[in-house]
Amino acid sequence: MNLRHDPMRWGQPQPHTPEPWPSAHPGGGPGLPGWLEERLFDQRIVMIRGPLTNEAASSIAAALLTLDAAGPAPVQMHLAGDGGELAAALAVIDVVDAMAAPVHALVTSLAGGAVVAVLSAAEKRAAYRHARFRLTEPHATGVTGTADEVTRAAGQHLRELEEVVLRLVEVTGQSRSRIEDDLSAGRNLSAQEAVEYGLIDEIVGKA
Repeated sequence: MNLRHDPMRWGQPQPHTPEPWPSAHPGGGPGLPGWLEERLFDQRIVMIRGPLTNEAASSIAAALLTLDAAGPAPVQMHLAGDGGELAAALAVIDVVDAMAAPVHALVTSLAGGAVVAVLSAAEKRAAYRHARFRLTEPHATGVTGTADEVTRAAGQHLRELEEVVLRLVEVTGQSRSRIEDDLSAGRNLSAQEAVEYGLIDEIVGKA
């Protein structure tokens, strides 16, 4: 179903938040002008762009926690990134789960891998009409050391990946085997297909 919305009203952002933006590059991608970052932060918008790294996750978490402390109004995450580290995705997910303020996610272009995992944590999920989705497994953080250390790290990665799979099962209503197969195959979805899949709730913009 294609719904029409004003994207700046979606999630009911508040007009002003007094706290400063906690990082110049919260999403790990190309930096935005300072005035624009401040304006977005005032509108309770946190951008996730580019591959999701551990460094980016720390900045995103700081922004989310700052906005959560500022008030109970919904916080918007604007997502535009493909790939990233599983540990980074889980760090952001943990913060979203712990927040008192609801988090609404809007996919603005391409969301894939670790960014899709973060998307699944949002209370409401939407996308622009030409947004795209790539279902792939988030990357493991590189591990060096003894054979036993590498083996333990691999086991930890599989357990954490299972958490993401189960969250996607809960959000989408798809079977576990379907989610696992699609992540392994790197399935691509259009915005409309993502609605039908259960990954997002609605499409923002004109048909």
